[in-house]
Amino acid sequence: MEGEKRTLVRVVRTPEGRVELDPTGRKNGRGAYVCSYDCLETALKKGRLEKALRVALGAEDKGRLREAGKLHFSGIRAGSQG
Repeated sequence: MEGEKRTLVRVVRTPEGRVELDPTGRKNGRGAYVCSYDCLETALKKGRLEKALRVALGAEDKGRLREAGKLHFSGIRAGSQG
C-alpha cells in the first residue's frame, strides 16, 4: 500500500479551513487522496471532496483546486517521460 499511496496526491482541509493540494502529504488537517486530474475533477463535480473533507467548496475554491491539479499532474507526466 505504501508504494501505491505515493502515486496519489492528497487534498487537505487545513485547520484554518482552507482546502488545497498537499503533494508532500504532510500538512496538518483532514485529507483525501486523488489518483489523477480526472479523479480530482470527478470528485469536485460529484461533491466527493466536500463529503470526505467535511467542508463546503465554493466556485473559487474549486477553480483554485483545478488549477493546482493541472499544474501538479502535468508536472508528474512531464517528469515521468524523461
